[in-house]
Amino acid sequence: MNAILIDVTRCTACEKCVAACTRSHGLDDSRADQDRAVAPDGLTAHRLSAVLAVGKDRFARKSCMHCLEPSCASACLVGALTKSAQGPVIYDRDKCIGCRYCMLACTFQVPRYEWGKTAPYMVKCDMCADRQTHGQAPACVEACPHGALKFGDRARLLGEAHSILARNPGRYLNHIWGQNEIGGTSMLYVSDVELTSLGWPPSDARPIPSLTEPLIHKTPLIGLAVGVGAVGLNWIIKRREDLALQSQLPKDEGDKQ
Repeated sequence: MNAILIDVTRCTACEKCVAACTRSHGLDDSRADQDRAVAPDGLTAHRLSAVLAVGKDRFARKSCMHCLEPSCASACLVGALTKSAQGPVIYDRDKCIGCRYCMLACTFQVPRYEWGKTAPYMVKCDMCADRQTHGQAPACVEACPHGALKFGDRARLLGEAHSILARNPGRYLNHIWGQNEIGGTSMLYVSDVELTSLGWPPSDARPIPSLTEPLIHKTPLIGLAVGVGAVGLNWIIKRREDLALQSQLPKDEGDKQ
């Protein structure tokens, strides 16, 4: 499974990664610049990634985190979002019904909606899944001139991240964002400042699917039990009404009944 390792100490906020992402996905550059002025985190239907300030002279790229247990996919009623074996969480707009449950479920509040279109769809970073199938790195990684982004096998990148922390004691916070949070992500970060402004939950936060899927699996049984209970309750109520009616009839009519 592939991932991207982001070293916050190397990012200069040049936004070449953002520009490369915009071009690669055929988005409207002018609209992206306009949207950035009003979007708090820079993510819009025309901008799938953004560079945010996370501390004094520190910046970090934000996009879809491509969770190992994606809550967006768990919430999708029609299977329009799936976690691929390569790493990206892929969106199939042909299946989407526009319910926007993925937007509500996402821990990082990443998915955006094309509000300005008559037939809108959800949009988000796809980690350049098409490029990966052709053996290429994501466009953002290739565009970074400072080596702040590295692409490769997730296990290998985790090993490299641990090595970076071990070689530089005191320079980095002793934490790898994305290694364990909400079940782990395919976007990994090492940093010398906290990344709460990117929306990271506590390191011990459980993935949403682990909380919701047990209930989802039991939903058919719950529905059946509710249906049986409703039928039984209806029979009891009708039986009591019939008995009450019979008690109000004259004795001879009651006998005929």
